[in-house]
Amino acid sequence: MLLLLMVTAGSCRKKLADLYYDPDQTIQPSMEKFFTEMLHNDRVRPSYWNIRTFVVLHTGIYTQSVGYLNTTTVYQQNAGYTQDRWNDFYRPGNATEGGNGGILAHYRLIESLYESIQDEQRKKESALFYMAARVVMLDQASQMVDLWGDIPFSQAGSVNNSGRLVEAKFDNAATVYDVILEGLKNAALYFSDAQVSSTAHAAFSKQDILLNGQFDKWQRYANSIRLRLLMRLSFVNEEKARNEVLTILNNPTIFPLIDGALNYMPVQTDVLLQPLTTYADDLHLALSEVFNYSAPDYMLNTVMKPSNDPRIPVLFDKYGRTEGDQFIPNADYNGLPVSFNAEQQQVNLGRYAILDSATFLFNSKLPGIVITAPEVNFLKAEAWERWGGGDAAAAYEKAIRQSVTFYYYLNSLNSVTRTPLPLPVPGVIDDFLQTDHIKYTGTANEKLAKIWLQKWLHLGFLQSVESWAECRRTKYPVLQFYPSTLPGYELPPSRLVYPSSEISYNTNYASVKDKDVRTGKLFWDVK
Repeated sequence: MLLLLMVTAGSCRKKLADLYYDPDQTIQPSMEKFFTEMLHNDRVRPSYWNIRTFVVLHTGIYTQSVGYLNTTTVYQQNAGYTQDRWNDFYRPGNATEGGNGGILAHYRLIESLYESIQDEQRKKESALFYMAARVVMLDQASQMVDLWGDIPFSQAGSVNNSGRLVEAKFDNAATVYDVILEGLKNAALYFSDAQVSSTAHAAFSKQDILLNGQFDKWQRYANSIRLRLLMRLSFVNEEKARNEVLTILNNPTIFPLIDGALNYMPVQTDVLLQPLTTYADDLHLALSEVFNYSAPDYMLNTVMKPSNDPRIPVLFDKYGRTEGDQFIPNADYNGLPVSFNAEQQQVNLGRYAILDSATFLFNSKLPGIVITAPEVNFLKAEAWERWGGGDAAAAYEKAIRQSVTFYYYLNSLNSVTRTPLPLPVPGVIDDFLQTDHIKYTGTANEKLAKIWLQKWLHLGFLQSVESWAECRRTKYPVLQFYPSTLPGYELPPSRLVYPSSEISYNTNYASVKDKDVRTGKLFWDVK
């Protein structure tokens, strides 16, 4: 088995070198091409495979950001599909296995190439790719921690650096977070004052399919992910989180964020991974094959309808049912009741609203969402509400206004299915912000509940990995789940269990075996 793994690792490395070989550099593969391949990630983009096999079977259900049937196995983790999700972080895949991946493998190759550069000037200019790749890797690594807890990290992918096969140890999740936070801080500092030649900058811009070589935006991206993760720590290490978060928020010139402070335009402000120009697929099959296209009960019925939320028309279609030869449209927007059993749900699907066809089901232009200004402003609102130092109400209202703009932007990307809906006029949004369910009033706890609820709504199923982490951290919204009768799987898990590859082939699994239960809690899940 060891010989087989060594041969496989060597073969994979050779294939990567052959694939990304740069004829202008006769002695090594191209760092630039590896960087682009890191960005070309179908676990960031809303690809069919990611939505169909991971989101609608796992995180979308755990957050109730999609509709689903209350089958017996609804809360049981699909081992094969979560294995795929794990693999796509650690090693490159191919299109038939769900798309691109190998974030850590590509990063280790970039790291190895960077460290091997002897020429001082060339190393200085190659640092652009190395530091940007590090931001991407650290962002993705934080998601792995949020899904599983302790992960192989510090030693993982070492075959690409040393040529030796090492069974990577499982690093403590809190320790990994510390490394990530420090790495993001250093990367943001680097991009705040990166000095390179125009030739190096042009090469970086050409390969940077995420942010088009904008140093300022890489700085904001790193700072914003760091803010997100510091708030994730805020109930387990409040002093650290408070001090570092307020330092960021009180010094916007030194620590700029993806917050749309001047003029919010999603395509320019947010960190979005656009689809390839050749991409023509959409999500209708991913969302319909196992009946996940229904409007979720709590989101629509309890949160949005009572306040006449202006996002409803771009998030949902009223839908309808066919009786005989006649289609009978539904009179109103109603989410599929989570209290129904699977049979009741399935026979009544047509009587309830569905995800909007133009915005979600048949929209081939949906970008991958890395982080948006509304999320950042919800984080700012929470921090200021808890610790002072800023206007929490203003940040909360700005986040909601931006969220409305964001979803109308997604709707506008599809001009084929129907004419995009116009953004509501300011007066409509002003009235919405003054409704009882939305208005920023009440006790501190009631205000925090509104912040967390609106952030959950904004994240939706497209960012359900982030949403699941926030649901576990804040315990909002308070969702009700239909209990399954399958013993041991009555309710959603609080973490994913490790894939069989680690259990079978990594002897270091013994160090985390006792933690490897679906009811285990991550280190930041203490509320």
